[in-house]
Amino acid sequence: MRVLVTGGSGFIGRSLVASLVEKGHQVEVLDRRHPSETGAEVPGVVATVGDIRDPAAVRTALGAGTDAVVHLAAITSVLKSKEDPIETFETNVVATQSLLERAREVGAGWFVMASTNAVAGDVGSASISESTVPVPLTPYGATKAAAEMLMSAYTASYGLRCSSVRLTNVYGSGMKEKDSFVPRLMRAALSGQGVAFYGDGTQRRDFVYVSDAVAGLLLPLDAEVTGLLTIGYGTSYSVIELHRQVCAVTGIDIPVTHEAPKAGEMPVVSVDIARAASFGYSPLVSLGEGLGRTWEDFRTQSPCR
Repeated sequence: MRVLVTGGSGFIGRSLVASLVEKGHQVEVLDRRHPSETGAEVPGVVATVGDIRDPAAVRTALGAGTDAVVHLAAITSVLKSKEDPIETFETNVVATQSLLERAREVGAGWFVMASTNAVAGDVGSASISESTVPVPLTPYGATKAAAEMLMSAYTASYGLRCSSVRLTNVYGSGMKEKDSFVPRLMRAALSGQGVAFYGDGTQRRDFVYVSDAVAGLLLPLDAEVTGLLTIGYGTSYSVIELHRQVCAVTGIDIPVTHEAPKAGEMPVVSVDIARAASFGYSPLVSLGEGLGRTWEDFRTQSPCR
């Protein structure tokens, strides 16, 4: 199968491309950075350097003969989405529309997008599943929900098989360039500095290791699954518990300060992964093991540029 991966030079993209190549697929990458810039160059992978908002770059990368698109490129920062909702809309919605239309034009059979549990909004302590009605709290969540609707329309109108893979908090080796809470904790452990909790630290999140996230992203292609898929570890941990586990794996007592909670933050993220499990998805890396691997990567490797 010939597969285009948008965002293939990024944190998740690097692992996804390696997995696709290992499975014997012909892989192309569309990213603003060449894979060599992030240590992700894989022999045989064709790379187009460009922005997904650039129609010329999309036409070059998504050519005739492409069987599937795995769409990872996006603005994923909640903070950035609130600071610049217009760019977020153009990147996460307009560019996704452009990719869908190009996939239809060249006769691609599959379109898989990395989405997010943030489409759900505040559901209290209830578990988020594919049947949860989206009420997003941020431009990031809203734009991903809009992209999901576009994909649904392309399936119903044109027969393009689409799957939106709603990921929880992905972490793991290769994420030094990221600014989510796990890498902030790792950098704090390395530097001897502290970290800030937004609020009291009781907010809960589901953390899924990058290799398990990749398995979830490949599930639509491997098992021919369309529609929504919720991918996570299936267990939620508070920020306090995460901090405690990082202190344990690093052997460092990381100081903590407290700041005001961020507006639009979901107090609890608990996900139901039953649908994915029915197709064979089974996360393999526990939080403790995954944090240990992540710490080893931070401790021994130079940062990505």
